[in-house]
Amino acid sequence: MSESVRPFVVGIIGGGQLARMMYAAAIRLGLRVRLLAEGPDVSAAQVVADVTVGDYTDPATVRAFAEGCDVITFDHEHVPTQILRELEAAGVAVRPGPDALVHAQDKAVMRERLTALGVPVPAWRVVANAGELRAFGDEHGWPVIAKTSRGGYDGKGVWKLDGVEVADEPFAGLGEGVQVVAEEFVDFERELSALVVRSPSGQAAAYPISESVQRDGVCVETTTPAPGLTEEQAVGAERLALGIAHDLGVVGVLAVELMQRRDGSVVVNELAMRPHNTGHWSIDGAVTSQFENHLRAVVDLPLGDPAARESWTVMGNVLGGSEPDLVSALLHCFARDRELRAELYGKEVRPGRKVGHVNAYGDDLEQVRRRARHAAGYLMGDPAERG
Repeated sequence: MSESVRPFVVGIIGGGQLARMMYAAAIRLGLRVRLLAEGPDVSAAQVVADVTVGDYTDPATVRAFAEGCDVITFDHEHVPTQILRELEAAGVAVRPGPDALVHAQDKAVMRERLTALGVPVPAWRVVANAGELRAFGDEHGWPVIAKTSRGGYDGKGVWKLDGVEVADEPFAGLGEGVQVVAEEFVDFERELSALVVRSPSGQAAAYPISESVQRDGVCVETTTPAPGLTEEQAVGAERLALGIAHDLGVVGVLAVELMQRRDGSVVVNELAMRPHNTGHWSIDGAVTSQFENHLRAVVDLPLGDPAARESWTVMGNVLGGSEPDLVSALLHCFARDRELRAELYGKEVRPGRKVGHVNAYGDDLEQVRRRARHAAGYLMGDPAERG
């Protein structure tokens, strides 16, 4: 009688929709998932069988959770790096590791490292007070973008400051260890996302470049591949992201958010070291989704093909609106569009909250966009899509 083989256990810290979609990919790969969630009813905790509810900033909680896990990965980047270094010292595989992850946690650290590597970034400076911020604005011109070095996401912790009279705004209520980073205002033509994935053995793959549309700091739509991007520009952006992943030692998915200037050049805006909103198109539009490839990287399996299956894929985020019953609203969306793909996150609908996304794909870009926009709008209760 043969001995039973213990399942490979992936521990995911954070219970949001990214962990939920990671879990779906883990099922196909035969991986067992343990989840450290913020609460019993968060998105991923609704579907994962093995859930620990606890504080990811508490060292004892994280250590206890990691026992029995073969590798730890993340739904978000906010776990303190000191806790992760202690896990590594105890022999736990952490992917991405703390030395890489800190560049997604701290914008000042990220800007300093990317500048040293020669990566194109906006002009920037850490400023200690409103006077230093005013000096930066006078030197580089107004408006100025100010960001908290830690804790910001989806437009939070970011200010567009039009003049010296509002230079004190970013400094109100700063937490311990949080700095303010001043950046030049980049008059960009559009935003792009370069998504790559890298394994511990050094294998890497790059997804097609996506164009993303932001509204109030929140991504509302992506188009893949980015329309109008030349092959030279696309390859250049992919190489840029692959180089950052290599230089920072990232394991798993790295999303490099880019701003494309009007002359076609790009600068790096943000980094994310986990599956990313701008990669949700890949669930239905790529040969291998970002979630499956993230897990393949984390457990050091050969990476899957990131190539697009269709000419165009448009992802529309579903943000909380006037429609509370999203499942019932799918009746209209699926009856109208049999090829539409939708993913709901199991979240209570609240204004502006990411509660799902839709993917539409095909050969005609404008038609694909109309389909995605109608479905996302209908699920949000947009009157323009319900007439």
